Amino acid sequence: MPLFKTINVNPTTQILIWKVTESFDELVDKVVLKEKTQLRLNGMKSEMHQRAFLSVRMLIQEIGISDYDLHYDEFGKPYLDDHRYISITHSHNFASIIISEETVGIDMELQREKIIRIADKFIDYEFDYLKGEPLEQYIKKLTVIWGAKEAIFKIRNEKGISFKDHIRVKPFALSQKQTQACLLFDDLEIKFQVNYLEIENFTLVYAFEK
Repeated sequence: MPLFKTINVNPTTQILIWKVTESFDELVDKVVLKEKTQLRLNGMKSEMHQRAFLSVRMLIQEIGISDYDLHYDEFGKPYLDDHRYISITHSHNFASIIISEETVGIDMELQREKIIRIADKFIDYEFDYLKGEPLEQYIKKLTVIWGAKEAIFKIRNEKGISFKDHIRVKPFALSQKQTQACLLFDDLEIKFQVNYLEIENFTLVYAFEK
């Protein structure tokens, strides 16, 4: 399938989303990979993971970036030769990237009831404003919160950061499509603008460091 969706967030920020419907062979025939990337691909045990990985390369090709322009630092954080910020996510049959001149992070998650069972592992402060939410809303809000914390962690990427203890997502309504969050870690206090939207039964969340 071609590019699923493009979102022009602002003049210097763009999100691209790919719905993975192609076979591994169809995707691998359409991308040009450097040797290091090919070795990484070969080491993946899951074909779904391989297809998602290749779809990310399809996305960067859509905007004129080659695999040779994309690198990863020692912590696994992606970066580009042209110094723009890039963040990558994939979940099941979707993959997405955000590219910006601003500091950004992105995450995409399937909305699933199982998130309720692990909520106490990644939220604390947020329980106060989630009380009394209907089940469907509760699941969707938990998914936004998880995605927000994942996106923020991708931005900061510092050892020791706890989703539960160090990242707080402020109260929000799903209809608002945005909220604020804060990272409180060591002597740092960093604020973030968080945006979110639904795509089929997935939640896409992206965050800007303020």
